[in-house]
Amino acid sequence: MIGKKLEKAFNDQIREEYFSSYLYLSMAAWFESEQLQGMASWMRRQAQEEMGHAMKFFNQLIERGGTVKLQALEAPQPKWTSPVAAFQAAWDHEKHITGCINKLMDLAVAEKDYAAQDFLRWFVTEQVEEMGAMDNLLKIVQASGERSIIMVEAYLSHQG
Repeated sequence: MIGKKLEKAFNDQIREEYFSSYLYLSMAAWFESEQLQGMASWMRRQAQEEMGHAMKFFNQLIERGGTVKLQALEAPQPKWTSPVAAFQAAWDHEKHITGCINKLMDLAVAEKDYAAQDFLRWFVTEQVEEMGAMDNLLKIVQASGERSIIMVEAYLSHQG
């Protein structure tokens, strides 16, 4: 059985992960409107990945005898001033999610819930990868400048 504090925290994280998916879908839609299909495709993949993360928490709650309580999502921002601004927002969001995962781990340690700690280790590692990938992409977009954004677009078009 999962404790009530962790049950609530996992439900909150489901909302965070679904919002991440929504945010990246919103970015994908904006990139599409700007004729940047490579960036849009990359953001669509990120959105799918975040949806998968939400389902991991969903399934973990069920497996541990908890109750899933889906929560309302806020509408994400619909557009950005530039690709650099969009990738900066994605980077900032990943920092936020990393903080959320770290707080969950802190709670699991405080509650002495070893199963939750084991489960959350995957997310700790995943966030290191997410932060590294987003940091790298942000640096590429920043270095390219607005005039050379088409080179980043071509690069992302070939990412699968």
